[in-house]
Order: sequence, then structure tokens, then C-alpha cells
Amino acid sequence: VQLQASGGGLVQAGGSLRLSCAASGHTLSEYAVGWFRQAPGREREFVAAFNGGRTYYADSVKGRFAISRDNAKTTVFLQMNSLEPEDTAVYYCAADRHYSNSYYLAGRYDYWGQGTLVTVSS
Repeated sequence: VQLQASGGGLVQAGGSLRLSCAASGHTLSEYAVGWFRQAPGREREFVAAFNGGRTYYADSVKGRFAISRDNAKTTVFLQMNSLEPEDTAVYYCAADRHYSNSYYLAGRYDYWGQGTLVTVSS
């Protein structure tokens, strides 16, 4: 499966963005799908995931971000509200054929999108 992430941009603190992760070649209905982000000089970190019919969020984004998908299950979205400068990073979507309790680990995902840059100004 190929993933294409989009929707990043420049936004002021307190604003919102919606990221999209479009899959080609497969639907994502049977895949675990995660969003990760990587800020300059920092390791890639977990943001949110669909896994086994449930959604999961990092504590830092809980209540502000929401992961969802379209009815065709070919696109996964990340709605980001109340953005903070600390949310500035390149955001990546990832998919894996297997559900796992390790949904928060980047290394368990086999397929990755190219990343989309989110910049939040103060």
C-alpha cells in the first residue's frame, strides 16, 4: 500500500489544520494506521492511531487532535485543533497489516507516507 500525506501548512497558535493520509492500492479497513511527528533534532514520536477498532492518542494531543477516516476507508484524517508552537513538526502517516498493542512504536509500521510539514507560529 502506498500512502500520501497532505494538509500541512503554517498556522497561528490556537488555529486548526486537518491532515489527510490517502492510501492507494488498498483500503485501510484492515490496517492499523498511525500518525507520527518529528520535530528538528528530536526523535519521531507517536501522535494518534487507529488500531483494532479503537483510537489512541498521545497525552500531549489528547483532547485537541482527532483521528478519523472516510467511509471508503481509503483516507485517514488527523484533525488538529488548538495548535501550539510545540506541535511544529513533520507529520507522517503509517500503516501496518497487523493490529498490535505496540501501535505507538514507529518501528512496527511497514508503510509510510512522505510527511507533511506543520508549522505553528506563536
